[in-house]
Amino acid sequence: MTALPAAFPLTWLYAPGDRPHVVAKALTSGADVVVIDLEDAVAPDRKAYARAATADLLAGPPAVPVHVRVNALDGPWGGQDIAVLAPAPGLGGLRIPKITSPSEVARVARRAASTDLYVLLETALAVERAHAIASAHPNLCGIALGEADLRADLGVRDDTGLDWPRSRVVVAARAAGLPPPPQSVHPDTRDLDELAASCAHGRALGFLGRAAIHPRQLPVIERAYLPTEADIERAETVLKAAAAEQGAQALPDGRFIDAAVVTAARRTLSLARRR
Repeated sequence: MTALPAAFPLTWLYAPGDRPHVVAKALTSGADVVVIDLEDAVAPDRKAYARAATADLLAGPPAVPVHVRVNALDGPWGGQDIAVLAPAPGLGGLRIPKITSPSEVARVARRAASTDLYVLLETALAVERAHAIASAHPNLCGIALGEADLRADLGVRDDTGLDWPRSRVVVAARAAGLPPPPQSVHPDTRDLDELAASCAHGRALGFLGRAAIHPRQLPVIERAYLPTEADIERAETVLKAAAAEQGAQALPDGRFIDAAVVTAARRTLSLARRR
C-alpha cells in the first residue's frame, strides 16, 4: 500500500478555463486542487481564449495547486494546449483526457518535459490497457476514469455496470506504484446524500478522494474520505501493538498484526492529520 503525505489531495474541483471569474472563485473554495478545464467545459470558439487566460493565471504561483485538463491529443487543440501551458511556472500538472495507449503518455511526456502528468481512461480499450498506461512513464503521477465517456462507450445504464472498470483502475494504479485514483465527478450537484453514498461506495472499492464540479460537493467528499474516530482509534491501537515488537499479535477484534496492517494504519493516521 502506497504511503501518503499528510497533504495528499482529496478534492479536485473543475472550473471552466474560459471563465476566469469562476476559476478565481474555485481557488478560494477550499479544494485541494483546482483543475482548469480546457476540454469539455469550453466551446470550440472559446478554446484559444481559455488557453490564453489559463496561461496568464499560471504566469505566477497560484494560491492552491492548479492542474489543467487539456484537450484530447487527437484533436486540433491538445498539442497547442501542451506547448503553451507545460512551461508555465504556476502549473501543478497536466490532465490528459481520452488516453488509450502507453505511447500517448510517452508522447506527452516528451513534449511536457518534467511536468507531472495525470491521465484519464475513458474507453473500454483504455481500461483493458490500464496497467500498461499506468506504468508508461516516470512523469505519470496518477490515473483516473472519465466515467461519462466510459459509460457511453460501454452502453452501461446502471451505475453498478462500472464497478469492474473502477476496480480495474484501482488495481492498475496500485500495481504501477501510483497513488489510489480519485473518483470521477458526480454529475448531480444538488443531491448531496446521493453523493455521500457514492463516495462511500468508491472508498470501499479503493478510491481515495474525488473530482467535483461544484464547491458544495467538496465538504461531502472530504467527510467521506477522511477516517472516522473509530478508524483512528483502530490505527493507533495497531501502531502501539506493533511498537511493542512482541512477534505476531492478535488485536482485540481478532485481527493479527502484519506489515500490511501496519502500513494501512499509518496511512489512516496520515489522512487523519487533515482533520
